[in-house]
Amino acid sequence: MKFIAEYATLYSLAHAGRKTFMKVAVPNQITDGETRVALTPSVVKRLIGREIEVDVEAGAGLGAMHADSDYESVGAEIVLTTERERIWSADVVVTVDPPTVDDVKSMREGTILAGVLHPTRQHELVQALQGRKTTAFAMEFVPRITRAQSMDVLSSQANMGGYKAVLLAANHSAKMFPMMMTAAGTISPAKVFIIGAGVAGLQAIATAKRLGAIVEAYDIRPVVEEQVKSLGARFVKLAIKAEDAETAGGYAKEQTEEDRQKQAELMAKHVIGADCVITTAALFGKAPPMLIPADVVNQMKAGSVLIDIAADPDAGRGNCEATKPGEVYTTEHGVIIDGTLNLPATLSVDASQAYANNIFAFLEEITENGSILLDLEDEVQQGALITHQGEIRNELVKTTMESAG
Repeated sequence: MKFIAEYATLYSLAHAGRKTFMKVAVPNQITDGETRVALTPSVVKRLIGREIEVDVEAGAGLGAMHADSDYESVGAEIVLTTERERIWSADVVVTVDPPTVDDVKSMREGTILAGVLHPTRQHELVQALQGRKTTAFAMEFVPRITRAQSMDVLSSQANMGGYKAVLLAANHSAKMFPMMMTAAGTISPAKVFIIGAGVAGLQAIATAKRLGAIVEAYDIRPVVEEQVKSLGARFVKLAIKAEDAETAGGYAKEQTEEDRQKQAELMAKHVIGADCVITTAALFGKAPPMLIPADVVNQMKAGSVLIDIAADPDAGRGNCEATKPGEVYTTEHGVIIDGTLNLPATLSVDASQAYANNIFAFLEEITENGSILLDLEDEVQQGALITHQGEIRNELVKTTMESAG
């Protein structure tokens, strides 16, 4: 790795006489409904074993069932909320959700921040990070390459979301998922249609199959057909062009409006015929594609369930036009639409463990022997880097901010 000289000077001066060169801090997440924590006690123990000090804000792990004493028992120091500024002035701050602009103001110049930052939307935050000369890494921007799989927070959290979406669908549904042959007659299995076969979609397929449902799935990327079939689902093929449907990073490409409308029309019969529909389609850094018009929802059977993992408060919908982000409601035709946000947070213990492992793998990339060691020309670090030394270093973020004026 290429050592960044200014960090050597900065940390040797800031921590002269201390046993370690580096302190990582874990703030309490204050976003409504956020139960996850960026580092779990088991991961903190591994960091401390690498001569890295860890500060944890009091109560940070409670939502994930980790008491302050659990962190203290592995060597972390608990910082009272009244001293929250101390957390944000650490050498490295790791978060789940983006910090507030006020939190950024508490940072020292040159502090490293790593977390899910939503920089294409959080323009005021990006400007604050830029002004504070923060080296900010957005974990959702870590490139999807083999070497970075252990840091892929999108995949680890989508896995949780796909699983929970099926449980929500089964809970809302008036039908049982598996077929049952009983003395009172045969109960037919539920039909589940899953839109999007990324990590969340594939986990949803696997979970629905485990519950005994008949599963169909669709994705604009034909390359995922074999994965869908390997999980026991039927892959739905639509008569639309699918060439170049995938980006180099493995994400679905944005369609033209004409193609999107045709796709929605061809999918309609599968949506209408399903007992449960789970939508997972996302576009990286953009609003989710609208794939289920409200008039199609009106044709779904009474008692049908639609779980919209792509529910987006900024867009005011999800993949379904009728989705109300953050709400669960029943339409006048008797269709239950669930737009619950942040499904991984409903599985806080395992979601936090997976996320903390992602963060640990990333910290291994930017540290060595208890000191910060950056190589901003490295593919992983460069891909995740948003701001550094007062500059916005990500072109997509620059473009979206310029477009927003």
